[in-house]
Amino acid sequence: MFRLLEGAVPYPAEDAEKYLRGRWWSGLTLGELLDRAAAIHPDKEAFVDLKDRVTYGQARDRADRLAVGFMNLGIQPLDRVLVQLPNWTEFVAAYFALQKIGAIPVMLIDRYRQLEIEQLAGMTGATSWIVPLRHGKTDFLPIIHDVLRQCPRIERVMIARGDVDLPGFWSLERLIAENEPTAADRVRLAERSPDPMQVAHMGPTGGTTGAPKIVPRTHNSLGCAVEYCSKSWQQHCEDINLIVGSIGHDLSFTKGFLGSVTTLGTLVMLDGTDTQVICETIQREKVTAVVWVPTLAQRLLQYEDLERYDLSSLKKMHSAGGAAHPGLVRDVFRRLNVRFYNGYGATEGMTTITRPVDDVETVCTTVGRPTCPCDIYKVVDAKGDELPSGMPGELLVKGPSVFTGYYRNPEENAKVFDADGFFHTGDVATISPKGYVTITGRLKEMINRGGESISATVIEGLIDRHPDVAVVAVIAMPDPLMGERVCAYIQPRAGAHLCFDDVITFLRGQKASVLELPERIEFIETMPYTPAQKLDKQALRADIGKKLEAEGGATGEATRR
Repeated sequence: MFRLLEGAVPYPAEDAEKYLRGRWWSGLTLGELLDRAAAIHPDKEAFVDLKDRVTYGQARDRADRLAVGFMNLGIQPLDRVLVQLPNWTEFVAAYFALQKIGAIPVMLIDRYRQLEIEQLAGMTGATSWIVPLRHGKTDFLPIIHDVLRQCPRIERVMIARGDVDLPGFWSLERLIAENEPTAADRVRLAERSPDPMQVAHMGPTGGTTGAPKIVPRTHNSLGCAVEYCSKSWQQHCEDINLIVGSIGHDLSFTKGFLGSVTTLGTLVMLDGTDTQVICETIQREKVTAVVWVPTLAQRLLQYEDLERYDLSSLKKMHSAGGAAHPGLVRDVFRRLNVRFYNGYGATEGMTTITRPVDDVETVCTTVGRPTCPCDIYKVVDAKGDELPSGMPGELLVKGPSVFTGYYRNPEENAKVFDADGFFHTGDVATISPKGYVTITGRLKEMINRGGESISATVIEGLIDRHPDVAVVAVIAMPDPLMGERVCAYIQPRAGAHLCFDDVITFLRGQKASVLELPERIEFIETMPYTPAQKLDKQALRADIGKKLEAEGGATGEATRR
């Protein structure tokens, strides 16, 4: 009898029946996605990194071998396994091997260190860990030993691209080489194939804005989200998809990795964000589609040697994970002759994207429509009452591609789900009569200045129009009189010289309201970014806090810096 993983929130029976009856859930497991791709195109090049090239058939063979190796090590169905690998082909084998034996991968960004790893291992109850021996300049062995001292529950460590002769350590490569499946192993694998209603995957979220939380996704739900997003921006089997951000991040994983497998495309994985390497890779691999955050798209456009490279193969770009301001969108269309797909999504499953038929203005001003037609999106006021089209309010979502609750977190679930099962995203949005969503800010990023609610996102969009602004981030600055004031951090374009008055004059020329004029501007050489390449506003808040403390705390008048 099927039993959902304890601590995961099941879909209400009537909702599950609706999603199954309407075929919104396919009934396929994630491991079966790879098997089908390999059956259709066994000799097609499927996964490429800077050192390795793997066909679909080879990927299936490696995953099967590794699955047998994992079973022989004692990994059981529903065991949680930390997967902390860079954008290497080893990730493909490890992820699908776990899916084939009913274990649950817990996605870790490769830059996580002891604090995050120990916290997420404890929250998920992980018993195994897949990790590189070295990555870049980082030697993971001391990190591993530190974590194991704090997390005795972790029984086994599987090492990628390295071998360690210590108890409890195994080489990923040797597990693949030494475990060719026998007929008996094939029977064991078939018996371990999970139920598509079961939890397949866990992703952390909330690490930069609050306490980390764990999002469990079922095979049906995650597969649904990926399938309909891929169809919405027309990923197909002839695409050569590039991911640059960590594959442990939801955007790269779902839209890039799983999207490519679902559509039988080729995935190129870059292990780093160097713009020269990105350009060389697009030119060499004839990349047709890129999945990344807006900051990386902005860096590409600002690259001084961009014209040296032939990027003509590139046809489309899916960007999400942060605000894509109109100037960036227009530059991608105009300078690169590439269609920009503006999107919105999160680990929890909500996904919207613009469509191939949308004009530039729609792409600039919206994040498109929901990808799965069965998902329901609505905006509500502070009382929870639904608002009409065009009125801003908090965005709520529910549907077959949306999760149903954080893992082992009933207190948080009680806060973020309403009585009808709608998830409170925390994002402020409007929805047009045609269903197009415009994100206008986050409840957490709304600046409360003396009782006036000011959207940091709106101000960022206005400042981004300035031709000498490369990157902008707007945050709330604590103030003893007004509660909060508006502070903007600006990274000028190379060679540009900006001052406070330049920006304020420009904003007034844009007919910005007085509330939308920053009361302090910090000009910096380089913006801080999170491991997922999002603007690190937490770091900026800490920075302004230190500056205010050094200055005596208060900012009674506008500060010109």
